[in-house]
Amino acid sequence: MLEKLVIYMPALNEEATIYKVIQSIPKSFEGFNLTEVLVINDGSSDNTVEEAKKAGATVLSHNKNKGVGEAFQTALNYALKTKADVLVSIDADGQFDVNQIAELINPIVLQQADFCLGIRFSGGKPDNMPGIKFWGNKQVNKIVSFVSKTKIYDASCGFRAYSKDTLLSLNLHGSFTYTHETILDLLDKGFKVAQIPITVLYFEDRVSRVANNLFKYAYKTSSIIFKSLKDYRPLQFFLGIATVIFLIAMFFGGWALLHWIIYNTITPYKSFGIIGLSLLGMSVIITIFAFMADMLGRIRKNQEKILYFLKQTHFEDPKK
Repeated sequence: MLEKLVIYMPALNEEATIYKVIQSIPKSFEGFNLTEVLVINDGSSDNTVEEAKKAGATVLSHNKNKGVGEAFQTALNYALKTKADVLVSIDADGQFDVNQIAELINPIVLQQADFCLGIRFSGGKPDNMPGIKFWGNKQVNKIVSFVSKTKIYDASCGFRAYSKDTLLSLNLHGSFTYTHETILDLLDKGFKVAQIPITVLYFEDRVSRVANNLFKYAYKTSSIIFKSLKDYRPLQFFLGIATVIFLIAMFFGGWALLHWIIYNTITPYKSFGIIGLSLLGMSVIITIFAFMADMLGRIRKNQEKILYFLKQTHFEDPKK
């Protein structure tokens, strides 16, 4: 029997729905002695806080809108401080079915997985979900699957569950969104994931807080994944860049060399030879960087192990 479950939801101007959503959450869950609902008010200007408190939730507020990534970090710290065994994240707008929380936490309770992801697309494109957004999610899934070397069916879904061990291990850097970074970080550290099909509702008149601007969302998400690839696969990342530059160098240098072999002169392709040699030197330097980055990556992993034990000690006894 685990002691505590925290169900967290980020909220930005959700006064119309948050009371009903909180009230619909079951008061207890099998395998837990205590259940607490936590709302992270991310700079709301309406009555979200009042409605959440009236429904019986614990509310923590940001003084301004910081994004769902920062909201998750606040929830993560709260869960660890209050010694929660499992943290569930769910939206405050009623998009997800709260009765499926039990399905999401069950693999963790049974010790079959360390964290669980909801899958919105097990039955294809959900009703009312824009086609371009569905396509974009599929592309992100492919990228995250490639980087993590694990088949991920829905990398962007916010309906998830995390064990205490994963919460202690997470070290995130993206304030815009956390969904992709958590997957990459945890899988890189060897944690086991379970993926659970869930139902989802898309409201025709509602605009996503995260993906309301598709190009901005794509840019920021790509930036996080780019940084994650650099951090978690540094050798492959930099060697890939070095290989591309090397091939370009071979094209320019090879053309000049071929002309010299045939005509005994590189004129008028002297510039091609200079470009080829310059790019070849650049590819060698980046290859050296690749091995240095790989070494630094191993150092980072050791530092994160130390940080895990420091956080474990801190949250078990904050006075130490």
